[in-house]
Amino acid sequence: MSWQIIMAIGIGLAASIEDLMRRQVSNWIPVVALIAGLLIHYSERGWPGVWSSFLGACSGFVVFLLFYLLGGMGGGDIKLMAGFGALLGGASRLFEAAVWIGVIGAVFAVSVLLYRFLRSRLSGTESGSRFIPYAPAITLGVWLELVARS
Repeated sequence: MSWQIIMAIGIGLAASIEDLMRRQVSNWIPVVALIAGLLIHYSERGWPGVWSSFLGACSGFVVFLLFYLLGGMGGGDIKLMAGFGALLGGASRLFEAAVWIGVIGAVFAVSVLLYRFLRSRLSGTESGSRFIPYAPAITLGVWLELVARS
C-alpha cells in the first residue's frame, strides 16, 4: 500500500468523523493533506511532482468555490478538497474524483432529505440542522478515484 493511499485513508477518516460529529473540518486536516501531497509527489517525481500537486490543490479549491459562495458548502469542505487535490497530485485526477464526489454527494443528500421528510411526517416535528456533512462524500469520492487508478 502506497503512502498516498495510507494518507488518504487517515485524512478521510479524520475529516469524515469530525464532520459527522461536529459539522466542521478542522484546519489541521487539509493542511496535513497538502503537506503530505507535496512531499509524496516530490519524492516520486521531484519538482514536477510538486508543481502537479500544487495544481491539484488549486483545482480542488476552485472546484467547490462556487458552491461555497452560494452558501451550499462550508469552508472546511473547500480546504479539504484542496488538500486532497494535492494528495491526488494533479488537476485531472481531482476532476475525476469530483465526479465521484458529486454522485456520492447527491445520493447522500437525497437519502438525508428523504429520512428527514419521513421523520417529520411520522413525528410531526422538524429534524435538526439543514446542513448535510459533505466530508464523507469527499472522502469516498477520493478513495474511489484512488481505487480506480490502482
